[in-house]
Amino acid sequence: MKGKISDQSAKIPAKLVLEDGTIFTGTSFGAPVSVLGEAVFNTGMMGYPETLTDPSYEGQLLTFTSPLVGNYGIPENTITNGLEDRFESPKIHTSAIIVSEYSENYSHWQAKMSLGDWLKQHNVPGITGIDTRALTQHLRTFGAMLGKVVVDGKDPGKFHDPNKDNLVAAVGVKEPVTYKTTKAKGKAKTIVLLDCGIKNNSIRNFLDRGANIIRVPWNYDFLAKGIKCDGLFLSNGPGDPMLIKETHAIVKKALDAKLPTFGICLGNQLMSIAAGAKTYKLKFGHRSQNQPCMDLDTKRCYITTQNHGFAVDPKTLPKKNWSVWFENVNDGTVEGVRHNTLPFFAVQFHPESTPGPLDTEFLFDKFMKVL
Repeated sequence: MKGKISDQSAKIPAKLVLEDGTIFTGTSFGAPVSVLGEAVFNTGMMGYPETLTDPSYEGQLLTFTSPLVGNYGIPENTITNGLEDRFESPKIHTSAIIVSEYSENYSHWQAKMSLGDWLKQHNVPGITGIDTRALTQHLRTFGAMLGKVVVDGKDPGKFHDPNKDNLVAAVGVKEPVTYKTTKAKGKAKTIVLLDCGIKNNSIRNFLDRGANIIRVPWNYDFLAKGIKCDGLFLSNGPGDPMLIKETHAIVKKALDAKLPTFGICLGNQLMSIAAGAKTYKLKFGHRSQNQPCMDLDTKRCYITTQNHGFAVDPKTLPKKNWSVWFENVNDGTVEGVRHNTLPFFAVQFHPESTPGPLDTEFLFDKFMKVL
């Protein structure tokens, strides 16, 4: 399937303006709108449809360091079990994307439209022609910072920090949703999924392993509602984990009830907070599909997919019953925690991948075994 962006001949000017006054100029593609957000970068080489539909990117101006983006287009949005087959949620969550070179031509047997047309559908702007290497080096040196994408000279207003908002409330379900497995051997286990911005592939992984899922909103006290389940899953999601105090209380109640609990990404931070730890904002975060993480028990290193801007402070994790489980080999930050005796564990990376390696998908099996 081949196509071509129809608006590139117009060459609408666009620029990224950072809060420190740095400006990168380029050309608009996608929706011709100006937006605010937090400028971050992703060092992955593929998987832009999955990346852009990851709810953890809510409110962010995402720079792809891969030099060419858009060359394989966007696949058809088919649905299975109420979930998008090739996307991680129903919509694009990035506020804008920034690339070095946008491929006007695309070719892939599953492609149904161009990346630019898909961005237009979701009213999301893109900038091409920017030196993304220089931009990434700037953000690595000075840290992720607020920015604005200005298209055709239309300034969107004052800088705004999305991390001060409750982004989790904006991206999760509003009412409980149930997914039934067709692959249970015997009686299916039931897992409550606390939706803080879940990626579809986490749900697929549990359904494939024979578990039914009850997906509930981030502030839904399922224990008070009398929902019976075999375990609790804490999803990924955007923003500052310290803001969603209602979720902290729900997770703490579940841990006090000794309900088997597994967390991913934001879920790792929420479990740690419920245990008594604190979190902090990383200088520029981890966003890629090639982050090495060490299992401190086995000393085995795994290559992982990541997308987070906050981390757990290991000095604040209670030493009596809790341990750091995984550690980032690059910078030593916490990549997983576990309880020493009870079935509570979480990882900061994404074992469900999409995109990225499947090296740590076994963690879903580990959780199923403790239910």
